[in-house]
Amino acid sequence: MSELTYKRILLKLSGEAFMGDSAGGIDGNTVLRLAEEVKQLCDIGVQVGLVIGGGNILRGSEVASDVMNRVTSDHMGMLATVINALAMQDSLESLGQDVRVMSALQINQVCESFKRRRAVRHFEKGRVVIFAAGTGNPFFTTDSAASLRGIEVEAELLIKATKVDGIYSDDPVKNPDATLYSRISFDEAIDQRLNVMDATALVLCRDHKLPLRVVNIFDKGAIKRLVMGDDIGTLVE
Repeated sequence: MSELTYKRILLKLSGEAFMGDSAGGIDGNTVLRLAEEVKQLCDIGVQVGLVIGGGNILRGSEVASDVMNRVTSDHMGMLATVINALAMQDSLESLGQDVRVMSALQINQVCESFKRRRAVRHFEKGRVVIFAAGTGNPFFTTDSAASLRGIEVEAELLIKATKVDGIYSDDPVKNPDATLYSRISFDEAIDQRLNVMDATALVLCRDHKLPLRVVNIFDKGAIKRLVMGDDIGTLVE
């Protein structure tokens, strides 16, 4: 087996990735397929952390209105990420993979509360760790939560899994002439407002020297090839 390029990673999945071909909610077969990708990483010795969005169920910033407080709606969005985390936990366990869900909100009946040292210990025991409920604070996205958790647990790489092959100069769906970047700096991504992640998440990665790789989650086996050294997607550093 080739030597791993990255031994501990933080993988950020959007909630929309759980929908499959449906308009919302959770498609069990899609979650199982994503779990199989994660299990492949564990089988070759990669320590995997996950942050999953909640947009397939509810996005707090979108339901906030004159009649609903933004803090309340963001807490609802955090709970949506817990639901997705439990779905992924169930799929991983069905594949025989040991996994723990750690929530930034205290929901002790269904998952552990996040503690950095305990999370690192889970990694060392070969468990997948799913970080749920964002940062536990309103006004912060799950992208920022992924950057924060990646830094806290000393991940060697943050991977954002999307529906496209990497970062483009423009929306490739709307503009067929958009250019795919193989490498770009954090400052360039921020200045050009490429919207791969929010500015807070990018600044956190930049300031703490956590490289970011953007890849297509629907390219089967891409993440496994990436951690083994293949140059896939877009590298932001």
